[in-house]
Formats: sequence, structure tokens, C-alpha cells
Amino acid sequence: MAKKYKVIWSRVAEEDLISIIKYIHSNNPIAAKNSLKKIKSNASNLNGFPRRGRIVPELKENGILQYRELLAAPWRIIYRTSDSNVYVLSVIDSRRNVEDILLHRLVRGELPGQA
Repeated sequence: MAKKYKVIWSRVAEEDLISIIKYIHSNNPIAAKNSLKKIKSNASNLNGFPRRGRIVPELKENGILQYRELLAAPWRIIYRTSDSNVYVLSVIDSRRNVEDILLHRLVRGELPGQA
């Protein structure tokens, strides 16, 4: 039987998700509900297979290898694993400059596990 991981959402990721859903909801409440389900479902599936996501390419280019991502188009769910936990760290619109957002959050200490 495969090891189960606990999926934990960071404050930043929760704020990202709330902002996304509020924005979508203002134009299309049904799409907002569907987007919420899609993002939450993708993240919760990490409990069984946390290594299925790819290493975040923009961070990999800078030698930062502990962060992975799942794509739930157009969103990128950024996470990392530690022991028996999966930490969802950010949910970012892939149409934005993801490298700047992530590097800014790393510098400000909003993405844990920078060792």
C-alpha cells in the first residue's frame, strides 16, 4: 500500500485561491465553482502521489529543486513535500510572470523550506 501524505495549504496559497475564485466569481459564479473544484481536486490528489508534479522550471534554472508543480490550466499549483506532508505553497495564474512571483516570494520568505 502506498504511503499517504497529508496535504496542507499555506496561508499564501489559500489567499491565492480566494483571490482567483473571487475574481472569476465576479464574472461567472458557475465557472468559479468549477475552478475551485478543479484546483482543490488536483491538490488533494497529491496525498497519494506527491512526486507526480514536475520541478518548477523557473526555479530549477536557478538551482532551486525542492518545489514542484501541478498544472490545472491556467493555474499552477506550487508545492513541496517534507516527511509525510505535502505543502501547497502557491496557486498562480500561468499567464503571469511566474518566475518573478516565485522568486519574490522566496526572497520574502513566503515559500518555506529554502534550505
